[in-house]
Order: sequence, then C-alpha cells, then structure tokens
Amino acid sequence: MNRTFVEIDGRKLSLSNLEKDLYPSYGFHQGSHPGLLPQDRTAYSAPFERPGIDLKALSRGGGQGLLFREALSLSPSALGENSGDPQDDGERMTVCLVNDLETLIWAENLASLELHVPLARAGSPERPDSVVFDLDPGDPAGILECARVALILRDLLSRTGLESYVKTSGKKGLHVYVPLNRKETTFEESKTFSKAVAGILQKHYPDLVTAKMAKKERDAKVFINWSQNDASKTMICVYSLRAREKPIVSFPLEWSDLENAAGSDDAEELQITHSEALSRAEKKGDLFREVLVKEQRLPHL
Repeated sequence: MNRTFVEIDGRKLSLSNLEKDLYPSYGFHQGSHPGLLPQDRTAYSAPFERPGIDLKALSRGGGQGLLFREALSLSPSALGENSGDPQDDGERMTVCLVNDLETLIWAENLASLELHVPLARAGSPERPDSVVFDLDPGDPAGILECARVALILRDLLSRTGLESYVKTSGKKGLHVYVPLNRKETTFEESKTFSKAVAGILQKHYPDLVTAKMAKKERDAKVFINWSQNDASKTMICVYSLRAREKPIVSFPLEWSDLENAAGSDDAEELQITHSEALSRAEKKGDLFREVLVKEQRLPHL
C-alpha cells in the first residue's frame, strides 16, 4: 500500500492509495477529491463552518453510518464523535463529526464519495437548521421538470416571506432549502410545513407535481418528498460527489441557472462535474452559505 504523509494545521496525516481510480475513464483518482471546506476560513463566523458539514453527524455511502469504534484506529486524533438516534435494536449509534480539514481529508481517504448529513446540528439533533423540499422526478420526468417545480416553489415561498436556495442532488433531482437557524423550530413543525406546501403545489399543478408517497403516483411527475424533514433522515451533503459513472457533484445553483436551463430545455446545464464545481466555487464563492447563517421563522399555513 502506497502511503503519503501530509501536514495539516500542524498535524501529520497518513494518506493511502491516492492513485486509486474512483471514476474510470475520467482520470479522477482518490487524490482528486474537491474540497468541501473553504480555503478562506475568515469568510465564515467560525473556522471551517460549512453548510452540511460543520458540527454535523456524518454518514457515508447510501446513508450508512460510519461506526466510530470501526474508525478509531484509522482516524486522526482530533476526530469528533456524537451519539446519533437509536437504531432498531434500541442502541445509539455513534457517528463521526467532520469539523476540520484534517478529518475531512481522512474521510475522503476512505473513498467516502458520498457524504450524507442530517438537517440538524450535532448539539441540537431535534432542532432542524432548514426545511428541505426533495424534488424527485419519476420517469420520464427529469431534472428539467424539477427545475420548473423548484421555480414555482421559490415563488410560493417568497410570497410567505421566506427566501430559499437550491442545489442539485447530483442525480436527477433538486433540493430546495429554506434556512431557519432558530432553536425554537422542531422537526414536527418543519415536516408539517413542508407537507402542506407540497400539498398546495400538488393541488394547483396536478399534472406536474405529486406529494403522495406511493411510487405508482410518481410516473411522469415530480415527487416533493416532504418526509425528509425528520431527525432520522439524512440528505446528500452540499458539494459532495455522487457514486455514479461520472464524478457529478451535489452543487448549489443560482435561481437564474434554473431559469436558463428550463428556458433552453438543456438538462446538461444542471449536471455539475467536479472540475466545473471547483471552477464555479472559485469564481462565485459559496452559494450555499446563507443556508447556514440566515435566520427565518416558518409562517402558519
């Protein structure tokens, strides 16, 4: 096993298998992972503060938690820990916290392509930071239909006084976030709100939108998965890669990106590769920062 030693913030970290080909035919190796943490640490209210990463319980793969006891022998000494929700057997699963660059690099060196995080911080697991609308298209609908629904959703939320932000899922869907960052809000409230909004869109756009969980109801429609607003659920982290054939990133967009893609009928505009993600981030900065810091109160519908 080939090992490389790097020094980060005064600590030495051992990296291995940097030549491992994670995306065949795309020249993307384990050492090519784009960063999730800002290089300019002064741009945030706390070091390494990043939506979906800072002080969040982290899982990898399809929502599977990385057990802390499994990770101890592999992890940097600064690795945080947090007791998550009870498992089916009643025991609490201890998960990892990624609070600094060293731990993030450690996680990526385990080939953790997908980083999944809950909607709450580790210190307040029952209080969501955001409401999320997970737009999931049913074939033959795709990301362009999701873009149209997201724009309708943005306008509806705006009429209630709420600002929203959007990112790609890295697959066929989109995620619309409404930042809260208020300790008073509960998951029960955020789920009730998201379900009500999804029901409104289904009522007014029945040929385009469904809020019903049954898969048979989703054909050629965009399912607004309001159930993701739950303490036990996780979402793909912003800026995370997806485990697909191509190195596609779950990436934050501007609303004009959706308007342009929907207008030109070009789905490729909304599929952001790792190289394009790095280029956009360098030019425009962190388009998702407001999701972490903006405070909003949910209205009563």
